[in-house]
Amino acid sequence: MALKVLHIVILASVKYMLTLPYAMIIGMEYKYAILALLGGGIGGFLFFYYLTKPVLKGWRFLRPQICQRVPSGFKQRLQFFCPNKSTKPKKRFTRKKRLLVKMKTTYGLWGIIIATPLFLTIPVGAFLANKYYSRRKNIVFYMILSIVGWAGVYSGIIHLFPRVFF
Repeated sequence: MALKVLHIVILASVKYMLTLPYAMIIGMEYKYAILALLGGGIGGFLFFYYLTKPVLKGWRFLRPQICQRVPSGFKQRLQFFCPNKSTKPKKRFTRKKRLLVKMKTTYGLWGIIIATPLFLTIPVGAFLANKYYSRRKNIVFYMILSIVGWAGVYSGIIHLFPRVFF
């Protein structure tokens, strides 16, 4: 039983939306499944939220160090990673970058908070919240409230449609 709970906690910290139906399918008791879902979602968000800032600082420090040590033959292949200082690199707009920019400009903070447990994964939502809105006062509280709220919605759906999951 402890392995099932640990499994659900780890899954909920990464892919929140699929966790409760999965817990019901593998035969977990409902109350343990909800507690594991909440613990994994909140714990995963806090872990990734507070891990983002040191990782970004380390990346900004290590990138120039790596670029200095790259042999000159590889620099042209890695031009996107180690751009030439004399010329500005051309910005590349990928589908993923466009989606993130559109989400930030259209929906903003509340869009990230609401969509993180539903569509985005917990690590992506924590990264976006920390990168763009880390100076906001209650961002962690709002995200935890969203995680708890979506757990209520998911549990309500499972109570309304129990034959789908059993």
